[in-house]
Amino acid sequence: MDRIIFCLVFLWIFGTSFPLSAQDRYAVHYKFKPQSSFSLDAPEAFLLPPALDRRARENIPVDSTDLPVASKYVEVISSLVEEISYHSKWLNASLVVASEDQLRELGQLPFVASVTLVAKGSGEAGRTGKLEYNENFFPGSDKAASYEFQNGILGIPAMHKAGFTGAGVVVAVFDAGFQNTDKISGMQHLFENDQILATKNFVTPNTDEVFGSDPHGTAALSLMASHKPGALVGGAYGAKYILCITEDVASEYRIEEYNWIRAAEFSDSLGVDIINSSLGYNYFDDPMMNYSPEDLDGKTAVISRGAALAAQKGILVVSSAGNEGNGSWQTLTPPADADGILSVGSVNNNLTRSGFSSIGPTKDGRIKPELVAFGSGVTIWRQADKTNTSSGTSFTSPQIAALAAGLWEARPDWTRATLIQNLLASGTLADSPDSELGYGIPNFLDAYYGKLLETEPKKEWVQAFIYPNPLDGDQLKIDFGREKNCSFKMISTQGRIVRERLLSRNSRDVPYEASLANTVPGLYIIELSGNGGLERLRLIRK
Repeated sequence: MDRIIFCLVFLWIFGTSFPLSAQDRYAVHYKFKPQSSFSLDAPEAFLLPPALDRRARENIPVDSTDLPVASKYVEVISSLVEEISYHSKWLNASLVVASEDQLRELGQLPFVASVTLVAKGSGEAGRTGKLEYNENFFPGSDKAASYEFQNGILGIPAMHKAGFTGAGVVVAVFDAGFQNTDKISGMQHLFENDQILATKNFVTPNTDEVFGSDPHGTAALSLMASHKPGALVGGAYGAKYILCITEDVASEYRIEEYNWIRAAEFSDSLGVDIINSSLGYNYFDDPMMNYSPEDLDGKTAVISRGAALAAQKGILVVSSAGNEGNGSWQTLTPPADADGILSVGSVNNNLTRSGFSSIGPTKDGRIKPELVAFGSGVTIWRQADKTNTSSGTSFTSPQIAALAAGLWEARPDWTRATLIQNLLASGTLADSPDSELGYGIPNFLDAYYGKLLETEPKKEWVQAFIYPNPLDGDQLKIDFGREKNCSFKMISTQGRIVRERLLSRNSRDVPYEASLANTVPGLYIIELSGNGGLERLRLIRK
């Protein structure tokens, strides 16, 4: 759908009611990628060491998508267009500003596969597209909760207590701007400790200013990087960050998808581990660019193809699922449909789906979203002097990205695929994922400690079941092992032991029972131990 051949572009110019301006922006896609100076046998000539290190860690070979656009093609088109904005090696394309006459010439070049209109105008005008958040998303029973709650259900306090804050992990944030980030007290450590690895503005490339525009990216970043106890502590305040503006908030055209992919290439070169994207695209200012739910196959939307390519490079891409749950669209917004990435929906403080949260599955039947986090009344930081609350899946994906960063710090031996596998396995719905909540709410204890337990041989007789789960009443029943006694612990997501006792029963044929009266609703870990075995299970207390 993104590859529109020249004759169609020609028809746009002369046969539609959408007149082009004197100069518009186009993606010139090439048929081939001939190289005179570079070879896949010597990737160090065109890839930086951090990018090569990740490929080695992930056992991913360098391929033709890593090679730059052919320089001889660039030389030819540079004399035929008003301006070359940038090149995308992953898409083998150049983004240009061109007139009608120049467009004709481009379409006649033998090495050009297609010329796609990606934005009206030359891009010199002022920069409000649709971002995945809304200040008014507060369904009736949803109330803002403290940041301890949003961190707690993911096990972030336990992760920090174990010493993992994302140190050594590089996270890229693609958004509309990072206004006030340099003024917010909770994020000063990023500047003082050189944790901002790079910044780049792909919307207005004549400036690299990212801290003076829209604060949406600031809010997303704060959920990962803020560190001010009592105000907001993000999950990965020890990580390093790459901040990229890809969203043009003054208009909505497909060029923003190309900006996203170019930012992914830039971040790849700097050795990025995780990309957080709180953006989604389905409708555009030019209706001919619109996507439909039929396009949600992970292969049609330009940005979804780019996200899948990033995943193939060993990068963990975490994307907001979208805020279309209450609307006519209802389902995901690209790139959330991409294969190999994590798309994240929202739950409220009752741990049920937020009404606005987009649902799956994809058009080709894959479960989406994969995970959910708290997104109805999230504590964020976007103003210099205070925190705020807001809602949307824009603010759930950063929380999962932060959790992933801490896990990757803890388990640097894990590949991207292994990290995803363990995150999904830790979800509250891991045994029965659906198209509203995916695999549910992940948590650090299960994703990390659960994995460690699997490395130890278990006695064949050790089996554990807790029910009902979720628990509405006070009495929890437990099937565990063959002994008449076992040790019981109920652990909060902050790592605090809420209940601890020795359970007894008269016969191994009946379940143990534990009273959980006066325990507050939330997510807990139930730890059971007896002769020869130990089990940890998730419990949702309603």
